[in-house]
Amino acid sequence: MSPLEIKSLIVDVPDFPKPGIVFKDITPVLANPAAFDSVIEHLADHATGLRCDGVLAIESRGFIVGAPLAQRLGLPLQLVRKRGKLPRAAISVSYDLEYGVDHLEVHADAIVKGGRYIIVDDVIATGGTAAAVASLVKQQGATVAVCLFLVELTFLAGREKLGGIEVESLVSY
Repeated sequence: MSPLEIKSLIVDVPDFPKPGIVFKDITPVLANPAAFDSVIEHLADHATGLRCDGVLAIESRGFIVGAPLAQRLGLPLQLVRKRGKLPRAAISVSYDLEYGVDHLEVHADAIVKGGRYIIVDDVIATGGTAAAVASLVKQQGATVAVCLFLVELTFLAGREKLGGIEVESLVSY
C-alpha cells in the first residue's frame, strides 16, 4: 500500500483527549494487515543499510510499530518505558511536558557505548519524547541513526527538537 492509501485509513477524532485536539487514530491501519505490513516495510526501507545495533521503541504505541520493525530488520528490540515499569536496573531521562516533567527509562544494558540506534514511535508531535530518548542515547555514548514515525504532525515542528537527527515519517499532516 502507498503512504497515501495508508493515510486514508487514519481517522481524525476531534476533541480527544481534550477539547481542541484532533487525535490521529491509527488503529484502522493496525487492523488492516496489508496496511500494517506496508507501514513496517516502508519504515524498514529507511533503516536498511544504516548498520544499526538496535531499535528503541517508545511506550506504548511505539511498541506496536517497533516490534515488527526490529523483527524485519533482525535487530534487538529495547523498550523505552515510563519510570518504574522496567523490572531490572534502568537508566532514566527527564523531560518537560506542557504542565510538568515526566521520566523515561530503558534497561541499563540496552544502549551500548559506540552503538547506533533507531528510535521508533507511532507519532511525532512536539518532539519532546523522541528528543528525550535521543539524549539518553547520547548520554550512553551512542548515536541515533534515525528516528522513524508512522505519523508526523508537521505543524508542531517536532523534528526541530531532534537537532539534526534524521527523521523519517510515513504520513504527514
